[in-house]
This record gives sequence, structure tokens and C-alpha cells, in this order.
Amino acid sequence: MLKKIGFLLLLTTALTSCSDDGKETVLLFSPEKDVELGAQLKQEIFANPSQYPLLDSVQYRSAYEYIRGLKDSILNTGEIGYRDEFAWEVYIIEDDQTLNAFASPGGYIFFYTGLIKYLDNEDDLMGVMGHEIAHADRRHSVKQMHRQYGINLLLSIVLGNEPGQISQILAGIAGNGTLLAFSRDAETEADLYSVDYLSKTPYRCDGAKTFFKKLSDGNSQAPPKFLSTHPPSADRVINIETKALEIGCDTTYFSPSSYQTFKNSLP
Repeated sequence: MLKKIGFLLLLTTALTSCSDDGKETVLLFSPEKDVELGAQLKQEIFANPSQYPLLDSVQYRSAYEYIRGLKDSILNTGEIGYRDEFAWEVYIIEDDQTLNAFASPGGYIFFYTGLIKYLDNEDDLMGVMGHEIAHADRRHSVKQMHRQYGINLLLSIVLGNEPGQISQILAGIAGNGTLLAFSRDAETEADLYSVDYLSKTPYRCDGAKTFFKKLSDGNSQAPPKFLSTHPPSADRVINIETKALEIGCDTTYFSPSSYQTFKNSLP
């Protein structure tokens, strides 16, 4: 009993961070647990092809090599805190009607073909890639799970008292997109980190703004539903541009022609 109490005290004092509103948040999971959770979520997604029709990595080998190369360009900037601890796997979901990408704990990232085809340049996709990597590296998913499910349930999971609960939670996330409901502050933080990441690459550092600019300019039939809980697109463009000016990074397009070849390789 004393050992368990000591473990809980250690857990609640060591695994803490500031939440998006500046208050202290207890992170019950170690980075290794992030990877484990993300791997379980990946399994839930792979087991649900009707909702998540993933492109086969063998059939679309060149597409996967391309998008994973973009991911590596950011990981190699030296700016990623969990560069070596997280999995950093990228997958493509065949759904041209969905303008979205999402990251799960531990660095498992999913891009919809609808978003890829919506963007015009490699710099734009790199901006989104940086945003999703930031969500994982800043552990926004775990913080969101803490807020949504509460400390008692998560403590039970960590201590092994509720072995079936984690599968239920992950199945719910994979099924209804709960994982995407980050706070507005978390979304803003991911936008700004994307600028920092890209400033260390040949790409325009404000590439993340293009998606939101196209939305605010009306270049989409209907904005993605998940954006209803996020900062307004116009505000995000301003925040990203302000960050780029603040650090004085390059905002000219790198724009390699390989992006169109990549898009043409998709179904």
C-alpha cells in the first residue's frame, strides 16, 4: 500500500505541465505511454477501413516515400523535443471530401487526400505537417484526454485497474474524431510552432496559413466541421504572419514541382 501511495505521489509531481490556459495539468502518461496509446489508436483506425480507407503503403509506395520525406525534413530541424522517443509514422486516408489531417499521441499522423489535393504547393502541406507534428510533440492529445476523461479514470488505466477502458476510449476517438477537439490555445500553439519548424527548412515559414487563408477567402464549399471549435481562420492567418515577422523568417515559396507529381500519384 505504501509503495502504491509513493508511486502516485511521484506520478502527480513528476508528470506535470502547463495546460493551454496556463494552469498546471497533471500528465499521467509518460512519453512511452503516448507511443503505446498512439499505436492502439492506429490499430483501431486500421480495423475500420469503411471510415478510414487507408492507402496501401505498397501500392502507393512513392506517395508514402514523398510524404514521409516531408515529415523527416521537420524532424531533422533539431526543434522536435520527442524526435527520438515518438514513432513519427505518417499515413494517407483516401477521402477527397475531407479537408483534414490529425495527429495521435506518440507521433502517428494521418492526412486525408482531400486536404492534400486542396493545397497548391509543397510549402502549404509542410505548414500542415508542422502543425500536426507540434500537436504530437507538445502532447496536446494526452492533455485533451486528461481534460475529457478525468484524473480518476486515467489513474485507473495507468495502474492497470481498468484494462478494457483504454480500448473503449481509443475506439471512441477513432470513431467520432474526439481527438481533434483541441482547445483554441492548443491550435494556436501548433500554428506558431509550425512557423518555428519551417524557419529551419527551405520552405516558406508561414506555410501553415495557406489552408486557413483559402478557407477565409471562400475557396471551399463548406469548412470542415472540426473548425467550428477552433480559432477563426482569419485570426489564424494573422497569428501565423505575425509570428513569421517576429522571428524574421523567409516567407517566399520554395515550391518544388514534385508536389504536383505527388498529387497525381494519388487515386
